[in-house]
Amino acid sequence: MIRKRRRLNPAEILVFGFGGMIVIGGLLLCLPIASSTGESVGILPAFFSSTSAICVTGLSVVEIGTAYSLFGQIVMLILIQLGGIGFMTATSMVYMLLGRRITLKDRMVIKDSLNETNLQGVVHMTRNVLLVTLLTEVAGILLLSIRFIPEYGFGQGLYYSIFHSISSFCNAGFDVFGLGNSLVPYAYDPLVTITVMALITVGGLGFFVVVELYRKALLGRKYHLKLHTKIVLIVSGVLVLAGFLFFLALESNNPKTLGAEGLSAGDKVLGAMFQSVTPRTAGYATIPQADLTPASKIATTALMFIGASPSGTGGGIKTTTAVMLLFLVATIVTGKQDTVVMKRRINKDVMMRAITIATLALVFVGVMVTLISIVDQSHVSVSDILFETVSAFGTVGLSTGITASLSPFSQVLLMITMFGGRVGVFTMSMAVAKRMSHQDQCSIRYPEDRVMIG
Repeated sequence: MIRKRRRLNPAEILVFGFGGMIVIGGLLLCLPIASSTGESVGILPAFFSSTSAICVTGLSVVEIGTAYSLFGQIVMLILIQLGGIGFMTATSMVYMLLGRRITLKDRMVIKDSLNETNLQGVVHMTRNVLLVTLLTEVAGILLLSIRFIPEYGFGQGLYYSIFHSISSFCNAGFDVFGLGNSLVPYAYDPLVTITVMALITVGGLGFFVVVELYRKALLGRKYHLKLHTKIVLIVSGVLVLAGFLFFLALESNNPKTLGAEGLSAGDKVLGAMFQSVTPRTAGYATIPQADLTPASKIATTALMFIGASPSGTGGGIKTTTAVMLLFLVATIVTGKQDTVVMKRRINKDVMMRAITIATLALVFVGVMVTLISIVDQSHVSVSDILFETVSAFGTVGLSTGITASLSPFSQVLLMITMFGGRVGVFTMSMAVAKRMSHQDQCSIRYPEDRVMIG
């Protein structure tokens, strides 16, 4: 009897799609032509860099600006761009250019990759994603060119502007200055830092929200923002403001960061604001993360875990997941039957998904921290391991400087963590569960019973 071959489901296509791009990128970065010395950087560094680029993280075991040649850096830039807009969005762009029809199966995968709730308008949304990406990155290039071209000359200055604009919008956090200290040299340069913060914010809000805001600006009172957009804007604003006040209060007296001699009040405000924005999955740093106070490291870790918003270029459990959990707790504590947000009842399936994502994320990060600690705790503190692991999961890229010193086994674990953070632990779990499940089994509902909790 010939068994019918099982087709890949949308979750599996996303997992294998991102995985395939990582493999191709890793092989290209392994080539001697990709290295600045003419000798291969090695398999592990190349695949770590490829994973970090596709997952728009920013962690690296080598210095991108010095280890890779121009060819290698361009490969990294392409991987960052593909990782930022997503595997299926990039595929759809190719289909559109070739005039090929986007099938129903393709639309289903695009829907999942963009965190859309239905199939209606996903192709139009894909076009909007590409348009928003192009316009935002070009604006970033023009603004950064004002600073970099006079400083580095036209060719190199333009290249730096292109690379860092794309890296900022995609929330990747890679730099090619080759100094090993991210944006610290431009920490108190308003043009560079504000431009980078704006790019990070637009990328992190999510394409759906950006398109909604454009429609609102175009139509005015005739257009009403959807609940999702309102939640994302409010939560993002609250997190940035709270983080800013927190870092300003805690780091202003830290001589290694914002309390350094010679810094004006304006410099401290700019530094605190950047430190509040960048953990939302960006990865650029204007102050050394290793020098933060313990409380600031905890706050940064929390912000990294929450991450950006759905359909954006960042990772983490997402802002909407975090706020849905808070509303669910409030609903249970107050004894209400429905979870209501802004006079809208939230579907129970949404709440269950939020619980599942948060639980899977906590378990996933906990397992990775434990495994890395077992191998590397002799020379790295558990707090730094937690910081690095959450940074990888949130596809942030902020680091206390321990990535390169970790064992190869731990670096592979960080690669897996980055992949899980970018694709999503929920999507990965669905891909595995659906592959292992038996679709032909009949549904069985067992008798209900109660278990004491708490």
